[in-house]
Amino acid sequence: MTNIFISSEQILQQLRWRYATKKFDPSKKIPNVLWHCLLESLVLTPSSFGMQPWKFFVVNDNQLREKLLEHSWGQKQVIDASHLLVMTIKNEINESEVDRYIKSMAQIRGISTEGLDGLSKTIKGFLDNPNIDSRQWASKQVYIALGQFMTTAALLGIDTCPMEGFNPVKYDEILGLTQKGYHSVLVCPAGYRSEEDKYAYLSKVRYPFEEIIENI
Repeated sequence: MTNIFISSEQILQQLRWRYATKKFDPSKKIPNVLWHCLLESLVLTPSSFGMQPWKFFVVNDNQLREKLLEHSWGQKQVIDASHLLVMTIKNEINESEVDRYIKSMAQIRGISTEGLDGLSKTIKGFLDNPNIDSRQWASKQVYIALGQFMTTAALLGIDTCPMEGFNPVKYDEILGLTQKGYHSVLVCPAGYRSEEDKYAYLSKVRYPFEEIIENI
């Protein structure tokens, strides 16, 4: 019998409750234990080949968040939310990164790196393919992490607002990401909705189930 840890109705209830929060209550902070759970959800996110070509930066400095507002299309979520998450990819995804991943896998699973030669060659061959844009590939992986983060947040009763509306170049500059070897892809403020956010009371606009799901 399959183990069920949360009912299907509970999951759907929270997903229906979730929305892209436009106005956060700055006085409400996410408890540390819940925030750590959200960060662990990022660590546990699946990725292509398991490569994890990302890093997630939590901006705690309020002055930095104020500077980012100008480059976030004026969206005050970046300063009003309890926490601000900047999701990035590595600037260089090369053979050394593959070797690092293979070494880590060997250590964790207690096997030799030689036994992973086939996987190593497959990943390196993929990244060396001239038809593959490694940065675009890596960016797609970040969206998987975003989905996991937002779903986990919803299940915890925490609000989020995924954002593409920002200037990545300026974010990289202000946060010193380029020097660290990373490039910003997405921003996701997290916290608790304000009672004044009118969007919290609007019905979701979704096409009917029958138009979205088709069995073949």
